[in-house]
Amino acid sequence: MATVYVDNQPYDMNAGQNLLHACLSQGMDLPYFCWHPAMGSVGACRQCAVKQFKDAEDKRGKLVMACMTPVAEGARISLRDPEAVEFRRAIVEGLMLNHPHDCPVCDEGSECHLQDMTVMTGHDYRRYRFEKRTFRNQYLGPFVNHEMNRCIQCYRCVRFYREYAGGNDLNAFALRNIVFFGREGDGVLESEFAGNLVEVCPTGVFTDATLKRHYTRKWDLQMAPSICVHCGLGCNTTAAERYGMLRRIINRYNGEVNGYFLCDRGRYGYEFVNSEARIRQPLLEGRPATPQAALEILRGLAPGQAIGIGSPRASLESNFALRQLVGPGHFYAGIPGSESRLLKLMLGILRDGPARTPSPRDIENCDAVLVLGEDVAATAPRMALSLRQSVRRQPMQTAERLHIPLWMDHAVREAVQDEKGPLFLATTNTTRIDDIATRAFRGSPDDIARLGFAVADALSGAGPGPALPTEIAAALKAARRPLVISGAGNRSQAIIQAAAAVAHALPGAALAFTAPECNSMGLTLMDAPSLEDALQAEADTLIILENDFYRRLPAPDIDRFLARFHRVIALDHLRTPTTAKAHVVLPAATFAEGDGTLVSSEGRAQRYFQVFVPAEPIRESWLWLGPWANLDEVNAALASALPQLAAATRAAPPATFRIAGAKIPREPHRYSGRTAMLANITVHEPKPPEDPDSALSFTMEGDFEGKPDQPPAALLPFFWAPGWNSIQSVNKFQEEIAGPLRHGDAGVRLIEVGRPSGTAAAGVPPGAPGESPAAGPNGRPTGEWLVVPLYHVFGSEELSRHAPAVAELAPAPYVALNPEDAAGFGPEVELFGARVPVKAAPDLPRGLAGVPAGIPPFAGLDLPAWSRISPPR
Repeated sequence: MATVYVDNQPYDMNAGQNLLHACLSQGMDLPYFCWHPAMGSVGACRQCAVKQFKDAEDKRGKLVMACMTPVAEGARISLRDPEAVEFRRAIVEGLMLNHPHDCPVCDEGSECHLQDMTVMTGHDYRRYRFEKRTFRNQYLGPFVNHEMNRCIQCYRCVRFYREYAGGNDLNAFALRNIVFFGREGDGVLESEFAGNLVEVCPTGVFTDATLKRHYTRKWDLQMAPSICVHCGLGCNTTAAERYGMLRRIINRYNGEVNGYFLCDRGRYGYEFVNSEARIRQPLLEGRPATPQAALEILRGLAPGQAIGIGSPRASLESNFALRQLVGPGHFYAGIPGSESRLLKLMLGILRDGPARTPSPRDIENCDAVLVLGEDVAATAPRMALSLRQSVRRQPMQTAERLHIPLWMDHAVREAVQDEKGPLFLATTNTTRIDDIATRAFRGSPDDIARLGFAVADALSGAGPGPALPTEIAAALKAARRPLVISGAGNRSQAIIQAAAAVAHALPGAALAFTAPECNSMGLTLMDAPSLEDALQAEADTLIILENDFYRRLPAPDIDRFLARFHRVIALDHLRTPTTAKAHVVLPAATFAEGDGTLVSSEGRAQRYFQVFVPAEPIRESWLWLGPWANLDEVNAALASALPQLAAATRAAPPATFRIAGAKIPREPHRYSGRTAMLANITVHEPKPPEDPDSALSFTMEGDFEGKPDQPPAALLPFFWAPGWNSIQSVNKFQEEIAGPLRHGDAGVRLIEVGRPSGTAAAGVPPGAPGESPAAGPNGRPTGEWLVVPLYHVFGSEELSRHAPAVAELAPAPYVALNPEDAAGFGPEVELFGARVPVKAAPDLPRGLAGVPAGIPPFAGLDLPAWSRISPPR
């Protein structure tokens, strides 16, 4: 730490940072545009000028840019010096010369960083009366709207898109004194992180195109803290509602998980909540029924009469409620046996294995990575963004040797050029992060497992081996923070065991697994039998919790299974082939309409909260199934029955939590129209709904805004502070800029390392690499291809497929073949009884066929699997 005098007052500041970062960390208001805490300093906008003095006797000083000036012991600066104040005001005036006078109709209005900084600098009158520069806007796809006239040339957009997220189709195009930020021509932005431009841009150049279809000002949105339900990483989000419709999702900062950024699936998949396929009333034999009639059926079940099948996309509380209703011996996990075995293997390795599983923030700090068998960019996109930062760690040592501060972004990039740290990918096909890979190995799942075991052998000093495993082992061994990543994408136990073997042979390595769905790890912790085990169970009634079996197993098997029961009861949000076969259908609340806990692939339990009360009779599944009056009662029972999940009750404070005797408001203090919203029904403002399940209120009253050090991170419904209306207001809620939130980031880890270094990882015999149980390339059945799943960011995940913007980018069914294999067929083939087009995939090994995972008609297949491919009949 260093003592810095700001306007003659001493402050302890981080000596490794710049003055802007340090001043903001102290809670000071200093305007900026081009600087971003995740991307560092470039000194482009000149907005953060301060006066710096040589010593206490210096009365003249000089203007410096705070973002480009390092913190130094004894430094003296002034934010309030008249020359610095006038300089900052003049900079804003210059930026505003060509800015349109359209704040009242701009989508960014009321949460605009430019508005905040203009007010902060004192610029409140325009003297410019001449023609403004104008541009033609571009179509950038279904996620992002473009309004180039609002640009202030801060360069944040291209820095994030190209340098941070690795995209290459957005750029700055300059002609004389004119700069245009966009694509070469109209077209869909190719990066799966393009939606972050909406928050990165300090003005209204890039705005949410999905929100534009049902626009509402920020101050009129009712908001609650939530968790993304579209993969297993557990990214934190803020969900916002108006008039009973979910309007948008934005990033909610969690320093250990998603930081400042979300993937586009997590940001735009929310519209399934508003889908026309929603189930909004109970159905008995296909006809509308009352909630009381449905509840009588559930309450009338005798002990042992029913079996219950849970879901990896349902909350811990809902799965537990079903388990209690049918009895622990009659509860099944609702995932295929192949997936269940993998998840249990991963859980055992993480509990008893060689390394602590890292958070996404930890992954960014790793400096050598091996990815075995998982297309991380498609199954866990936010983790892939962390990997893009990890390949910079080793090259940054060059900047450190040159004494370049790591926050001085363009100087660091100039020093390291295109150098990247070691990242080795072993996958079945091309991925979106191939461009940063040191080596990319393509093979069957068995080939990938063999590579992993060969790397483990090389690390253990087993003697000379093949060149690639030796190169990988050398890079991992030389790293300060090596990392191994794998997952369940290829349904291969051998790959999981190989990943554990590599981590076991590498002291100090981190080991990360991806989980298929938002609560896969939580369901696995409940230790229930698989869906195939349920197929053998005998009972009169079947209860299905938020699960479409036709995405899990082949349709004929599910048809026969459902036909065996006298009564099938299904709870879900959306109409599915499974609910179509149910005798009783109950409308379940989505993540936006209820409360619950999810456990991420890291083993982090996190709470999501109800954003709005849904129309009756929609309710949380745990309310349909259980006798409890509120969420705290469910969690108390869960902690008692399942000690391994007891810590999950600490994911958020209980419903009794108060600040100064009041709940925390979901609505900003400027929230308007509470009477007018229902004027077509009554002119009287109704009483706000009660919330027995959380410490949040459905009102604007409460002691929250302007006092960001008070609410725990898990209960922060939105970020706002006086003078800071944009997403940049998160600065006011952090212990230090880009550090943890005050009182700590949300969530509690349920999985910690339990095995001391030097003992074998679960499922990996000490001293033996193990062998893959599946057939290898030499065991290929005559005339058959090994069909493997190929995951897509948009389309493979179940719920987001119902969001119109996401559906627009989802691929149609296809079969991918190596061009040499495809040469033997025409433009279409028949596979698993379906006629689909052939897609050439040069990186796909010969003998493999790839199909889009989760996309009909291939949803429900247990892949990989051998199959014949034939010309269409």
